[in-house]
Formats: sequence, structure tokens, C-alpha cells
Amino acid sequence: MMQARRFNASGAALLAGLLLVACAADLDELRQWMEAERKAARATIKPLVPPKKFLPQPYEAAGGIDPFSTQKLSVAIKQEAAQPNSLLTAEMNRRREPLEAYPLDSMSMVGSITRQGQRYALLRVDNLLYQVKAGDYLGQNFGRVMKITETDIALREVVQDAAGEWIERSSTLQLQEKGR
Repeated sequence: MMQARRFNASGAALLAGLLLVACAADLDELRQWMEAERKAARATIKPLVPPKKFLPQPYEAAGGIDPFSTQKLSVAIKQEAAQPNSLLTAEMNRRREPLEAYPLDSMSMVGSITRQGQRYALLRVDNLLYQVKAGDYLGQNFGRVMKITETDIALREVVQDAAGEWIERSSTLQLQEKGR
């Protein structure tokens, strides 16, 4: 038994040696093929284009009017208000009301009441409750309350369109139910 194991071990070693010799012959052939392929395959790399030279330009508009200036906007509004038959003329010549300091999306209608035949809407703004009636102004776009129903407030606003003209626009504030 012991001899059989030695024979198997020596036979396995002999077989491994023969395989290595066979691979060595193939290895020379493989090396020759790799060398031929390296010579045949040349990488074609295009040279990099040098970067364009940056020529700084001086900023010459520093002395001009800032296009986002609030002064420029207020001057434009005053000029528009000075024009005859402008929608803005009447709006600029009246006294501003407290609810005109808040945007419409910060207001919510929470109810309505009727007193002495006059309907009032109840508005919540900054956790305070206000009563408004038809004819009152609210919102930042010269919004005037035109009509109050149980479920909404109809407004007329004066806004600028894309061409810069002042136009009237209708909008509404709807009743906000408690569950919403």
C-alpha cells in the first residue's frame, strides 16, 4: 500500500513536469505572437489642442443703474402713475390699507359673517383675524375686494403683464376648512 502511494505521488509529479514542459513550448510561441501584435498595433493619439488664451474684459457697467434696483422700479411706477388714464394712477393716489403689506398667499379665509345686511369675510394673517368688506384693499398687487360670498372673496388686482403694461386681473381667496 505504501508503495502504491509513493508511485502515485511520483507519477503525479512526473505528469506535472511534463505539462510544464509542454506549456513552455507554447509559451515561446505565445511570446512571439504578442510581440508581433505589439508591433502591428500602434495607438493613434491625436495631440491635444492648446487652450485658448483668456482675454479679460473690463466691466464697464459699474457706473450704470443696477437693473434689480428698487429705486429703478419705484421710478418706473411713478412714471406710469403720472400717465393719464393709467390704472395705476388711482391706486397710487390713495392711502394704503394694512392688509396690502401681505401677499395673498399668506392670507386664508376662515369664515364670513353678515351684520346689518353687510357681508364681511374673516381673514387670518400672521395668526391675527381681520374683517374685510367689499371695497377694501388687500394683497401686494393693489387687490380690491369686489364680492364676498360664504365660500370665497373675489378680488380685482392691478398687475404688469409681460409687455410692461398695467392690466386688471381677477383672483379669489377661498374658504379654508379646518380639516385642510
